Amino acid sequence: MLGIFGKKSDHPLADIKSVQELLNEVPKNDAFTVVHEMTDLIESLLEQSDAFRLDHQLTVLRMIDEVAQSFVRKLLRDYFSVQPPQKFQENRLWGQLDRFYTLSSHAYHDVLTRYRNNGRGASTIKPELALLTVRGIGALTGRLKMVAARYALVDPTAWRQLADFYNHAETAGYHGQQVPLYPGVAGTTSVTQEFAALLAWYGVSAGTLSPLREHISERLISHVGSKLTLGRQFGSGVLFAFDLAQPTPPMRANPESTVHAAVRFVGSGDALNQLNGLLKTLDKDIVPDDLNMCGAKYDPELVGEVARYLIDALTQPLPMRRSPRRKINVNLKVASGFYKMLEQTDVGLNFSNEEGAQWEVEDISATGFRSVIPASIADGIKIGALVGSKPENIQNWGAGIVRRLSRDANNNLHVGVEVLSPQIIGVLLFDHGFEVEEIRQIALYLNRPNDNSGEALLLMRPDTFSPSRSLSMELNDKGYLLLPLALVESGEDYDLARFRLMEQDASAEN
Repeated sequence: MLGIFGKKSDHPLADIKSVQELLNEVPKNDAFTVVHEMTDLIESLLEQSDAFRLDHQLTVLRMIDEVAQSFVRKLLRDYFSVQPPQKFQENRLWGQLDRFYTLSSHAYHDVLTRYRNNGRGASTIKPELALLTVRGIGALTGRLKMVAARYALVDPTAWRQLADFYNHAETAGYHGQQVPLYPGVAGTTSVTQEFAALLAWYGVSAGTLSPLREHISERLISHVGSKLTLGRQFGSGVLFAFDLAQPTPPMRANPESTVHAAVRFVGSGDALNQLNGLLKTLDKDIVPDDLNMCGAKYDPELVGEVARYLIDALTQPLPMRRSPRRKINVNLKVASGFYKMLEQTDVGLNFSNEEGAQWEVEDISATGFRSVIPASIADGIKIGALVGSKPENIQNWGAGIVRRLSRDANNNLHVGVEVLSPQIIGVLLFDHGFEVEEIRQIALYLNRPNDNSGEALLLMRPDTFSPSRSLSMELNDKGYLLLPLALVESGEDYDLARFRLMEQDASAEN
């Protein structure tokens, strides 16, 4: 084999023909194996990059990446499935996708670094810089998505690479150039579009959505990415700021944000209008064909739910904290999930002798608290999960929902919980709408003490709320009629619902 320097070389990536033969031999019926082998080739190319001319290095990297993409999409569909994979398979898929995206981002960044250092063959790849950079940012998006799926700490090199990619594109003037992302992917994109979409998606989604919804939100933001704005000044519609000189995760922008030459501001632009238009289609039970979900078929209601979240997140200014948060050091007894919480009430049938977990609270307010959980007891904690909590020296159990998750350098899980109520009361609900017999179920009544709103907030078993069926409830030796108002939220093991609360006297009940 004639090497690129005119001498014999045994490296399998030193000759384009041998590279093509390697790619032709991959087992096309096994997506995991293909992605694994393509990742190995990228790693080998990265390790030997100094031995290759830049034009050869980029050509080989493009060939490998393009073969891998359809199989990567298959792994993404398997990982971000409506029915999550089993733990072993989840770990297997996550590890392979994370490795592929990480090494891909390193490989594209290596080509850019060698180009900036005037490496051999630099002049010949100048026309391909826009495509190189777009794909590098795309690999970073995938890398951050896998990190976000586990609420993990982002390697700072990811933000430095992102800053390098965009900074060079802007300085050299190719940041707005339109290029096709991959063969078979419709439309074109630009460095500016991919950069703004990554920052907007990460800023509104990371640590606040479940892995599946984070994936869908990234796809939706990508769909409207060309409508986002990117500029050097704070102004109307601006959401996030990113410092190219000292790159860290995107920060919520405000009029007091520090402005200097290296700061770039991402704004919603016309993306909100496009999302609202998309939502109208989704509300008709249609997922548009041009919405790229990596080949996955998601229910329009689920996609619409995420679209509504994004519309709110891109519209609302950063919310003011409703009550002051103060540092505190207190232990909580924790009951995870609806059925464990039921066991802490008088109506629950507590057949378990488990004491439950102990969490240490870092700070607390009237509406929420934050705990830091060691990795050893963090398994199973998810965004949207129900948490029952009882502080030491307090008699009542409260109810909350996990809203934010992140990990620190020691792999401890930081858990942000929204408190629904400081007091839960187990109640019996009666559904008289069945001919054979009345149906009873146990629920959790969440109204705070001295509530006079005329409404009831209830946690119920999953999929039991009906907007067309009234219920009755016994509470403190009184009977109440519950007229359904809205399903506030649903989770894996609960419905959270609002009802109009009407007291009934004994004669009315009879």
